[in-house]
Amino acid sequence: MKSEKIPLPRIEKVPQTLRDIVQERMRTAIIEGHFAPGERLVERPLCEQLGVSRTVIRETIRFLEAEGLVDIIPNRGPIVATLSWRQAKQIYDIRRQLEGSAVAACAANAKAGFAEKLTAALHGIEKTKDDETWSDLLKATTHFYQVMFEEADHAVAWEIVQRLNGRISRLRALTLAAKDRSRPGFSHMKEIHAATLSRDPDAARRAVEAHIDDAAATAQRFLNTKPHDDE
Repeated sequence: MKSEKIPLPRIEKVPQTLRDIVQERMRTAIIEGHFAPGERLVERPLCEQLGVSRTVIRETIRFLEAEGLVDIIPNRGPIVATLSWRQAKQIYDIRRQLEGSAVAACAANAKAGFAEKLTAALHGIEKTKDDETWSDLLKATTHFYQVMFEEADHAVAWEIVQRLNGRISRLRALTLAAKDRSRPGFSHMKEIHAATLSRDPDAARRAVEAHIDDAAATAQRFLNTKPHDDE
């Protein structure tokens, strides 16, 4: 009698390629301020620091340019992109619409098991919120929103957010560094969590809007511009 084959174990996480690792490391360095806005990204030192070829560095720079984290300047080469309040305001406006819609949909139509997923994601933020570096906190925050968008079945909206994620994370890093926020960011996240699980779409949307409005006001002060400059 033929014995039944044991199925191969499922690969839950695809191994990172060298290019993926370099992209993540460079992205984190820009977001956390290791490379300052306007700073040139010179291939040779980067190759030596990271121990990779110029080809990998060039691919990484092109990728980060697509994310809006790097600008290619004629006769100067790649530099770390500067982030103006005009750009930041647009990003916050997009987030307000997409995140507000996603959490409202979750509050209205969440399926069994969603509460546990969202609570676990919130705990992930709580565990990393006091870290000296912000990379794990930024990842945990992104995961929290990913849980929301997936539950809402807003796949196209999540694709848009992912394209902006480098700049969103950069703004989050700016606001995390600020000491003058009206409320800690984590208190907003707890409120979003509670409002969403209360099955009140309007309350969930208001919680998201309050969070984004607070973050936007903090970013505007940090970027040191006046509202009428961008009208």
